[in-house]
Amino acid sequence: MRGKKPSALVLTGLTLLLAATACSSNGGGNGNGNDGGNAAGTNEGGETKAADSVTLGMMWWGTDERHEATKNALALYAKQNAGVTFKPEFMAWDAYWQKLPTLAASKSIPDVLQMDAAYIQEYVARGQLEDLSDIDLDGIVDPNVVDNLKIGGKLYGIPLSQNASGIAFNKTELEQYGIPLPKQNWTYDEFFQWARDARAKLPEGKYPIGDTTAWDGFNFYQTSMGKDPVMSDGGKKFTLDKDLFMTFYKTYEEFRKAKIVPPAEKGAAFLENDPQADPMASGVVMTRGATTGSVSALEQLMPGKVGVVNMPTGPSGGGWAQSTIFLSVSANSKHKDEAKRFLRWFITDKEAGKTLGLTRGIPINPVIYKDLEPTLAEKDKLGKEIYDLSVEKALPFYSAAAGFSEWVDTYNKEMQAVTYGQQSIEDAYDKINKMGTELAAKAGS
Repeated sequence: MRGKKPSALVLTGLTLLLAATACSSNGGGNGNGNDGGNAAGTNEGGETKAADSVTLGMMWWGTDERHEATKNALALYAKQNAGVTFKPEFMAWDAYWQKLPTLAASKSIPDVLQMDAAYIQEYVARGQLEDLSDIDLDGIVDPNVVDNLKIGGKLYGIPLSQNASGIAFNKTELEQYGIPLPKQNWTYDEFFQWARDARAKLPEGKYPIGDTTAWDGFNFYQTSMGKDPVMSDGGKKFTLDKDLFMTFYKTYEEFRKAKIVPPAEKGAAFLENDPQADPMASGVVMTRGATTGSVSALEQLMPGKVGVVNMPTGPSGGGWAQSTIFLSVSANSKHKDEAKRFLRWFITDKEAGKTLGLTRGIPINPVIYKDLEPTLAEKDKLGKEIYDLSVEKALPFYSAAAGFSEWVDTYNKEMQAVTYGQQSIEDAYDKINKMGTELAAKAGS
């Protein structure tokens, strides 16, 4: 998504990255994905007529491949819908998020914009996005996924693709050493015991799992146990359960002593998707975190050797499976109805589906995916497998709240100090909890 990053290891989710679920048919709309009741009419050629000629501004980020596919899809919609034209604008990820705040400040966001799970709550809180709850997604997106995406009971982004967090594992080496492969819906207790048992069968210098220092690794654990996410209500509520925190990280403390996870120095040198430095591709660690979107890169490094499973679960479930990339409508758009028609078309029209392919991940609409599936490589099918394994027990995707970026960095720094033996788990908890509590109080005021 945005280049190489140090591995967050086995329990760390990858927040950006490419998107959610789906259920059955295209919802009963016509071949163009337009509801008969919403269209303004059709001409003799079967094109849908807009009531008046409109130009929709649309803005997105991505690769050149995504740019070209999207422009072709816009041309297709314009051909099918007389009177509609587009003003497209596209750029790289960093440039997009540098420009969007400026447009928001001047209330000049384009009619349609691509949105990411890491930022959508922030723009909803600013009143910049239109409520899309009236767009009929029945039979297109799994109702549970739609519910997980709602903010304050309303839907502000139409999910574009299926994404999920899971664990990739080196099935070839695990089988070589006689270690049972991970099974779907394993619990955290089973995950931890699997790591202990695997350690006994692995040679020196190889480790069953990686260490974890990032906040979302613990957040997976806390929410799976039925507790609130670490950050909720836009950052106004902060919950860092001390008992769970101590249990989780004392387990990893035990693992460091038993060489079940790599030493801190080795872990700090890992780089995901680097042939020599990736924890799993390098042959050092048998498992690592992966998402629907990211596992394809790992499969390219280790063709035929990668297996996948869902995140460990607790009484409330575990991991997440939903979309992390959306299309939204500007609250200041003068063409909201046409923009909403376009959004539904974008995920239901079969020709659009072929044109867009996998440029935004595995399509959210199962009908579109079914048409594409025969053409997919094994690396792409692995991503779909992560999603299918995860969706049953999945929890919502929890991103860091606005204003918590420094806290996220502090969490990682303090927990790294723990891995190096420079401070106790309890001292780290006190610092992290104090800062989070203060930020939540500030957000609430």
